[in-house]
Amino acid sequence: MAMTFHVDIVSAEAEIFSGKANMLFAPAVMGELGIAPRHTPLLTRLKPGEVRVQLEGQDEQVFFVSGGMLEVQPHVVTVLADTAMRGKDLDEAHALRVKERAEKAMTDRKTDFDYAKAQIELAEAIAQLRTIQHMRDKTGGR
Repeated sequence: MAMTFHVDIVSAEAEIFSGKANMLFAPAVMGELGIAPRHTPLLTRLKPGEVRVQLEGQDEQVFFVSGGMLEVQPHVVTVLADTAMRGKDLDEAHALRVKERAEKAMTDRKTDFDYAKAQIELAEAIAQLRTIQHMRDKTGGR
């Protein structure tokens, strides 16, 4: 019998995923984490990026989170995301527009607040585009 653990991915808006997994990868602020069954309890912040969940006997599922927290307990892993969505629901054209707008705002810098907001938007847009590219690479461009 394969070892699994329960995974919940939730945001302020909704529960995005709930199910059993063999492995989970998440973008922690200090680097990517791989969580396997019976991982040591842990609480860490997440940065914008992809969360990959390997399901027992199925393909890997990909999600995008804009940041949040990851909590690991012996049999349950919870991703508490600021915002989260399934990777297949990401809109590449929208992410490119946000990226361009943020880059322009950073060069036309009016206030420190505008610059900080633009940096956050840019980081999220780049993370979304990386998630889309990673999904394309795994499916051979389909």
